[in-house]
Amino acid sequence: MPDPLLTACADLRRTRLRAVLGERAALIPAGRSRPRNYPANPYPFRASSHFLYLVGCRADALEGAALWLDGAGAVLLRDPPGPDDALWHGPLPDNDVLARATGLTVAPWSSLSTLRRGRSVATVPALDRAEAEARAALLARPKESLGHAAIDEPLLEALVALRLVHDEGALAQLRCAADVSVGAHLCGMAATRPGAREQAVCAAMEHVIAQAGCTTAYGSIVSVHGEVLHNPHHLHVLADGDLLLADVGAESAHGYASDITRTWPVSGRFSATQRTMYELVLAMQASAIAMVAPGVRYRDVHLRAARTLVDGLVQLGILHGDVDTLVDDGAHALFFPHGIGHLLGLDVHDMEDLGDRAGYAPGRTRSRQFGLGYLRLDRELAPGMLVTIEPGFYQVPSLLADPGRVGVVDRALDRARLAPFSDVRGIRIEDDVLVTATGAEVLTAALPSAPDEVEQLVGRSSG
Repeated sequence: MPDPLLTACADLRRTRLRAVLGERAALIPAGRSRPRNYPANPYPFRASSHFLYLVGCRADALEGAALWLDGAGAVLLRDPPGPDDALWHGPLPDNDVLARATGLTVAPWSSLSTLRRGRSVATVPALDRAEAEARAALLARPKESLGHAAIDEPLLEALVALRLVHDEGALAQLRCAADVSVGAHLCGMAATRPGAREQAVCAAMEHVIAQAGCTTAYGSIVSVHGEVLHNPHHLHVLADGDLLLADVGAESAHGYASDITRTWPVSGRFSATQRTMYELVLAMQASAIAMVAPGVRYRDVHLRAARTLVDGLVQLGILHGDVDTLVDDGAHALFFPHGIGHLLGLDVHDMEDLGDRAGYAPGRTRSRQFGLGYLRLDRELAPGMLVTIEPGFYQVPSLLADPGRVGVVDRALDRARLAPFSDVRGIRIEDDVLVTATGAEVLTAALPSAPDEVEQLVGRSSG
């Protein structure tokens, strides 16, 4: 069902975008589901995020639709359901019903030739070959140019400017996704016990998300091998002494994402070494969140977390040397090789279909330094932006054994002092942080991260 607040916000978004486009025209397709292995067995349909942002309504009935924008207004292009659709998929709304639900004029695809009137039309990038070929034929453009030509620039820049700062409708959805994700993590902690499998904990967490009418915003990571940053496997048996890293987030009914990570001890008790390193990662996060405020450069937030890590490792005797020099040399990336976080919105890595256009301010490019080069966002923060803050500590064997990566900081690394921490494979703590007019609000603060509180939550289910 449409959400009235989102519908109203979508109307205002379209008005703002049309003001930027002027007399130029734009086509934003919803896209189609993709087949898993043969055409009649598709992945579930999920509309393009740019389309969802401007239409404000998520529905299976919008598969294959597109939004047309020009100086005269907005039109939802969508052919009425075919006679077999009701047989296989159930009744779908006709165009009159969609028009009332979205507040848009709805017309069949055959109207496109009249709307175009020979004009060149801006569009967003196509993410797969089939979509690129279909859209290129519609717009009489080379498929390689879709979303990358000069005519597309005003559209893409305007979309980035709009989506960087969340309006009331988006924030309501983001809060909903965050709340559901908090519940999922609490259930995952409660379901954890030695002898269970990762997949059982993952299933318990995803059950909460499905029961709330949501889907997962990305492939769930639930693993005792947290040093594998995007570990897709859930096959290991949980054992005493393991840390379980769970990176699981819900996507709201209208497509908005949450992204939370917690790490907890399978036994319900951190070892001394695990607690020491967990508290260091927690300090990294606290120092980073404390910096979040309007006008602060996100790259500096990342470096604050890196400096906190290096300072802690120096105090533990794992690294030796001047903290600032070690950070400048990239020593932190041996144990914290990814960025501090990313934009969050309709996508878990919001607008990354546009490459670095959204994440990097004009004139800025990615660093060539290992670790820092993975930073997904380098902009000044502004009220209404939502970012993740997700520091970590990982012992990646291939990384620690690679002379090219250890490089200049090899002499500063005391492997003997690191050895007692062998029971720490990977720790990450991640929250969703909204930039406010005066600082920051942690949308996922209801999920405990203090070690004592985490211990009390592990293994508490009755199953």
